[in-house]
Amino acid sequence: MKLFLKGDRCYSDKCAIDRRNYPPGQHGQGRSKQSEYAIQLREKQKVKWMYGLLENQFRGTFQQADRMKGITGTNLLVLLERRLDNVIYRLGFANSRNQARHLVRHRHFQVNGRKVDIPSYQIRLGDTIAVREKSRQVAAIVEALEAVARRGVPGWLELDKAQFSGAVKAYPQREDLTMPIQEQLIVELYSK
Repeated sequence: MKLFLKGDRCYSDKCAIDRRNYPPGQHGQGRSKQSEYAIQLREKQKVKWMYGLLENQFRGTFQQADRMKGITGTNLLVLLERRLDNVIYRLGFANSRNQARHLVRHRHFQVNGRKVDIPSYQIRLGDTIAVREKSRQVAAIVEALEAVARRGVPGWLELDKAQFSGAVKAYPQREDLTMPIQEQLIVELYSK
């Protein structure tokens, strides 16, 4: 499945999933029936890779979502979308979540006027994310902002390209997340 981990490469003809959509090796094209556990585990691993999290980080986020009111699976996706590295990727300041994580760790961004270098920082309603004054000439950020028209900015975020800033208008809803994620499988896996 196409996870868009490589940024622009996933939009071009060089994408590995488009060229060869099966596992490598002599037996890669064989069919095998997967168990229910394997399907649930694969879904969890897919979401972990999409957001660039390790197992303990993901489990902690799931436990936090489980403690919240509402549907656990939806809460999990909302918490993952509210991470600072993901919001920067969604605003178009980076071409991939991995690049956004790297830029956050190098202190290129401010949240409400304060430097933040923690990629897992949870963005709140009304927060303003801006590129620091010194970092506005960074080639990776400038190139990503030029390519933002192709990917687009979600409706729950607002981008001001001229000011190198963005704002959180609302929390993301399940309908806003268009990625092919079956969060119920993750909840079933962790509830065993």
